Amino acid sequence: MRIAFAEIAQETDSFSPMVAELADFEAYGLYFGDEILQRMQGVGPIGGFLEVAAAERQVELLPLIRAWGSAGGMITVAALDFLVGRLLDGLKQSLPIDGVFLSLHGAAASQQIDDVEGHVLQAVRSVVGNNVPIVVALDHHANITQQMIDCADVLVGHETQPHDPPSTGRKAAKLLFRMLRGEIRPTVAWRKIPLITPQDQFLTSAGPMQQWFDRARELERRNGVLDVSPYPMQPWLDVAEGGWAVIVHTNDDLEAAEALAKEMADLAWQLRDQFWVSERAAPDEAVRRADKAEQGLVILSDTGDSVYGGAPGDNTCLLRALLDHNVRGMALVPMVDSEALEQVLAAGVGAVVTLELGGKVDRAFCRPVAVTAEVAAVSTGFVVDLHDRGVCDLQRTALLKTGSVHIALLGHRSFAINHPILYTHLGIDMTDAKMVVVKTASNFQFFTRWRRELIRVDTPGTTQSDLTAFDWRRIPRPIYPLDRIERWEAPKGGVR
Repeated sequence: MRIAFAEIAQETDSFSPMVAELADFEAYGLYFGDEILQRMQGVGPIGGFLEVAAAERQVELLPLIRAWGSAGGMITVAALDFLVGRLLDGLKQSLPIDGVFLSLHGAAASQQIDDVEGHVLQAVRSVVGNNVPIVVALDHHANITQQMIDCADVLVGHETQPHDPPSTGRKAAKLLFRMLRGEIRPTVAWRKIPLITPQDQFLTSAGPMQQWFDRARELERRNGVLDVSPYPMQPWLDVAEGGWAVIVHTNDDLEAAEALAKEMADLAWQLRDQFWVSERAAPDEAVRRADKAEQGLVILSDTGDSVYGGAPGDNTCLLRALLDHNVRGMALVPMVDSEALEQVLAAGVGAVVTLELGGKVDRAFCRPVAVTAEVAAVSTGFVVDLHDRGVCDLQRTALLKTGSVHIALLGHRSFAINHPILYTHLGIDMTDAKMVVVKTASNFQFFTRWRRELIRVDTPGTTQSDLTAFDWRRIPRPIYPLDRIERWEAPKGGVR
């Protein structure tokens, strides 16, 4: 069997002032051909796919492109054209093939195309024809579209938040190989749900999201059910087919797939108000609570500036609150500001600098903060393997100290912005820290060893939870809760 595989993945924040250029993909690792095999073992959905493929007999793997751009603004036309062009060139050179495995995000948009994943899938389908299976691993915050359904045979989403991308790759890969062996004939049904919700209830370990995802796992245990994937779309995507969705795959049983898709969609609608329950605290209140905590590490979730959701990482709201409060214990804060970093590196370790920090990209929701601080440490090129997240190049960073507040200054957005390695590589002992600001609303797992308390902070920004603050222009209307919907029930006969 000849299997072509590739990854083009980015999560778009429609309200971000940034754009995603080719350099953003290069920063997280842009690989071609055999370099993918060398670098992606155990990493992401491709890592899961490679693990499954290794156990199969007589499989020839054809690596095409790995382009992961994390999360950010809309993808530029030039970047998307380049990535899709390289994918298709590689695919054409690989023909004939027996199957295609793709790792996509599902919530990517470009400056010209709302549905990047549908665009990619249609392009791939046009090359391989209708008889070659295309199986796709998706983030479960994907926005499912008709074009995606039409062009793929199987679409499999993450089962948990925080995500386990290699597991999703394994699940999708197993279905692909079962198809190629003739063991199954996947049949799909799906429903769109006129719903968006904030990120507060996105964790699958508790609350309504756990109930919805647990139900999916229960349904998958039924005979003939191959996959049930709920898709609570990431909430900052303003596109023409936006909204939640669910996809069900059965083994050649459309009636069962339709019934289960309807059941899952109706359950999400019944839980809609619970998805809006929030325990967010105002910034000043959050800092006071963290400062009063007796022991352990308090995580302050900067929900409005979630870098993993596409925000710039330079929001100053929590930094300002920490400085104003004059906190007692060590507080760790990340900040992306290339301009300030240049000044700090020029000054050197031991210097005292006065800077205008942050607020240079996100100018709609925050403003710079004046800080006088000591340059406590600098790093001019640190590369670390973050295991299933891949190799991360922190490039140049610096640590500023003003009172008890320690600011880790980055020149670019990096996955390590919400990882302890950002601080430990600059000489910080995490056991000394009283609180840490994380620029994410759900990926706190890297600090589990020290975590004592979590406070979700109601900060403004391009990933804030108050979705009514944004100027929605493209999303279908009516949609809950932006509009009043008296009654809704998933259609029996498919998406309408």
